[in-house]
Amino acid sequence: MRKLGLAIFFGALTFATPSYAARCGGDFNSFLASMSAEAQAAGISQGVISQAFAGVTEDGAVLNFDRRQRGTFNKSFEQYVSTRVGAGRINGGRAMLQRYAPLLSSIEQKFGVPRQILVAIWGLETDFGKGDMGKLPVIRTLATMAHDCRRTELFQGELLAALKIIQRGDLPLRDMIGAYAGEIGQTQFLPRPISNTASISTATAVSICAIACPTCSPPPPTSCTQRLQDGRALRRGTANFEAMREWNHATIYRKTIAYFADQLVGR
Repeated sequence: MRKLGLAIFFGALTFATPSYAARCGGDFNSFLASMSAEAQAAGISQGVISQAFAGVTEDGAVLNFDRRQRGTFNKSFEQYVSTRVGAGRINGGRAMLQRYAPLLSSIEQKFGVPRQILVAIWGLETDFGKGDMGKLPVIRTLATMAHDCRRTELFQGELLAALKIIQRGDLPLRDMIGAYAGEIGQTQFLPRPISNTASISTATAVSICAIACPTCSPPPPTSCTQRLQDGRALRRGTANFEAMREWNHATIYRKTIAYFADQLVGR
């Protein structure tokens, strides 16, 4: 699911990326020094910065993987969905709807995102936390991507968000492990939406809340830029289908979310 994770986060977050001052390219250590200054200006302690950046080097494998991300969706929808949404995953999703009913209801009311959409994305990304969530150190990965000039502002912001997660104590540095673009946890989100869910206490709740509002900003989010209407059509061309662009601009992925969500509630 790694390629889809990249598509989700790039699509959802690039349009909202603020400007950062560190200059990309050039000497990697000089770039880290600039990012250290940016982090201090953002209120991150020198202790956290020094610990996080100690011994960090550029990861060429991360850059090579990023260069291979083009042409992700080469299958038809029918071919793709048959590999992603089978009976086992549908049954698993229905079980999650029941198991986390109070949490899903609360998040649905707060953010206006139907629970079956939340569970569908959760299932597609990591099979409800049972799939591969990556084995790479997130700080090194994000620093590598931020130093590269292709999307430096996006990843500078994500690097700062990761440092804030560490400073807040939500996740220690040793547990900041993720995938090839710094995606973390059960929903494979980049750090920024996760860092915005400070009021949520458990890992599962953080993951689901981050799905509900990928573009919210702290303090604890109260609304999304788009809301989906439960009971309304999810098919291509509808308002709900367009609202799902917050998770992914790719049509085939949104069609898969819609299909999975409908299967979960028997539509």
